[in-house]
Amino acid sequence: MNDSSPAAGQESRSLQPQYIEANGIEFAYLEVRPQPARGSAPLVLCLHGFPDTAWSFVPLLERLAAAGYRGVSLFMRGYQPTAFAPDGRYSIEDLGRDVIALFEHFGAGRAHIVGHDWGALAAYAAAALRPDRVASIITAGMPHPRPLLLRPSRAQWHAMRRYVALQLPGTLARRMTRDDYGWLRDLVREWSPGWDSPQAYWTRIAEAFEDIRRRRAALAYYRQLPRSVFRRGTWRLLMRPVQVPARAICGERDGCMLVSSFERQAHLFGRGYRLVRLPDVGHFMHLEASDKFADEVIAALGDAGRG
Repeated sequence: MNDSSPAAGQESRSLQPQYIEANGIEFAYLEVRPQPARGSAPLVLCLHGFPDTAWSFVPLLERLAAAGYRGVSLFMRGYQPTAFAPDGRYSIEDLGRDVIALFEHFGAGRAHIVGHDWGALAAYAAAALRPDRVASIITAGMPHPRPLLLRPSRAQWHAMRRYVALQLPGTLARRMTRDDYGWLRDLVREWSPGWDSPQAYWTRIAEAFEDIRRRRAALAYYRQLPRSVFRRGTWRLLMRPVQVPARAICGERDGCMLVSSFERQAHLFGRGYRLVRLPDVGHFMHLEASDKFADEVIAALGDAGRG
């Protein structure tokens, strides 16, 4: 599926990363505010996954600003040009604590979160840590983690084989850039089989991962997952039902997180939940069908505001 919208890689060239310090890390972010500027515009914090960067949410930021929201897209810890984690930690709980700390530094008592892939896991963690600070979460490409950890289906295990490969020790950080990022290109094709990813997308990935230390940081998210998730505090965090308004968006052609893994999850959400299935798109739905994705996000924000 081809998308002629800015999500296909033609992001606004006027945007430049800004910087803020939170939770002991200097974070880079992109921001689009409503025009004319509104001091009380609700904050929507967008969190990317792998191998994306904050640039993947620029089309959504523009739609959010047009709808009256302050849209911020974060470069996650360790991703260029955000600083590396000083303690080397890239656990789900640490990502959630980053989000809550950023609310404080952006001057938002409460805020909405849009998270894709790893960003979705950060959203679940933030909502579990401080439901009083999270106005709502909209997650994409990642179901609630509890069923994935307790009883993934055989088909889901097979679909996550590259996810598992990313956790293995070895030379992937060095191999990742070979043959013009051939391994990552295969991953993207497998997870979004109908998407003809544009060169602009790969230009951003090359910028993000040129430095091998950046590749190692991104892989640390995966490689620390088995050890960190079974810490008592993190395990309890991920097992909790979500106590904020929530919407999950999945692509019907997702080759990584199957639609079946999103079903029968309503009992894990205590403040309202809706599952949205987008046809003809895969894991990178926010890029493949940016307008439809933005429509669903803005509708979810409106519903949360009325809740």
